[in-house]
Amino acid sequence: MTLEEKIMAEMKEAMKAKNEAALRGLRAIKAEIIKAKTEPGANGQLSEENAAKMLQKMVKQRRDSLEIFKQQNRDDLAAKEQEEIAVIEQFLPKQLNEEELREALKTIIAETGASSVADLGKVMGVATKKLAGQADGKAISALVKSLLS
Repeated sequence: MTLEEKIMAEMKEAMKAKNEAALRGLRAIKAEIIKAKTEPGANGQLSEENAAKMLQKMVKQRRDSLEIFKQQNRDDLAAKEQEEIAVIEQFLPKQLNEEELREALKTIIAETGASSVADLGKVMGVATKKLAGQADGKAISALVKSLLS
């Protein structure tokens, strides 16, 4: 079952249950899928890798908005963003916790032979490919910096 088929099935369930929050998040995902499939070179297809990247980007955008809404004391809008994040995260691969991420990064650092912060780019290139969809780029970067310094 492709991501698009899963989304459509979930949308039907959300409509039946009159779950407005889930429906809002699912519609946003469906819109992004359609946009990704119509981009030049996509040939009407969306690979699993691209789908995971797209979902992570959506979660990141919503987290950024959530921060802004909290700073401006807009709890109503912050709650909506939080609901959408929860819906989108259902379709992402299992996220690594900090300890699992630390171990994976230590392995990558050993593989690349990185020894200082100057090798950050080399490690980040490998880490973002290997851990795509399993961890936030900001978390990976912060941990790599702390491990290399």
